[in-house]
Amino acid sequence: MKEEEVKFWRKVSHQIIDEVEKTIQPLVGKKKSGEVVKMGADGTPTKLIDEVAEEKIIEILRKTGKSIIIVSEEIGKFKIGDEPHDVIFVVDPLDGTVNALKNIPAYGISIAIVDSSLKSFNELTLHDVEMGFVKNLATGDLYEAFKDKGAYLNNDKQKSSIEEDLTHASIGAYIRGAEMNRMDKLSHMVKRIRLLGAVAIELSYVADGTYDAFIDIRGNLRIVDIAAAKLIIEESGGIITDENGNELNNKLSVKERTSVIAACNLEIHNELMNVMGAF
Repeated sequence: MKEEEVKFWRKVSHQIIDEVEKTIQPLVGKKKSGEVVKMGADGTPTKLIDEVAEEKIIEILRKTGKSIIIVSEEIGKFKIGDEPHDVIFVVDPLDGTVNALKNIPAYGISIAIVDSSLKSFNELTLHDVEMGFVKNLATGDLYEAFKDKGAYLNNDKQKSSIEEDLTHASIGAYIRGAEMNRMDKLSHMVKRIRLLGAVAIELSYVADGTYDAFIDIRGNLRIVDIAAAKLIIEESGGIITDENGNELNNKLSVKERTSVIAACNLEIHNELMNVMGAF
């Protein structure tokens, strides 16, 4: 993607983030915001606050005058304009919906951008993401990454943690539905385990050293949840794979599911793989 294109889509992404933040703010912490309005394309119920966020994204992208494919949690695959499409937006309009409904300060938005001129849509995967944005709307922290150009938090370049000892590590985890014998083994080894319920934000924490690692071994993570944060982690020097150590190279579809082991460096990643029984 050319430099002027990167600048353009970064500006559009920032506009989306700002407008979604303004739009959902009156709904945060409100009971009516949790009303189920439909069944999402990913097979889970869509709540009012999710729909409002997604509609705002579509509205702004329409105004760009560009041809775009949107892959989103609620609407699935949605086309704006005619072929050939300029870019693909892989978005989670509201990461941490339950947190937003209860006004817990860990909810945000995730945007990943793919240059659709490289390959046909069906050939594109997570590996082709060129730009990633994750913002915690409750704190104002904005994570950004640009392929081969680094990761940033509030415009400051980021480097993942240098922690190499798993027993001293701070780890984020999603454990509902996980194999508890594996999680129990991990809980006896690491110093701290946190569960915030906002995957894109928690994965981004690996990029700035807030977490030394994040794991979700249920095999049920959606691509929209991780598309932006994967690039943010990699551009900060971290490592992210599935629970068996395989590259995350899933197709850009809301139907795709995966597990995740993300770590600040190879040492922590390998230790986690050993504890999880992958090695």
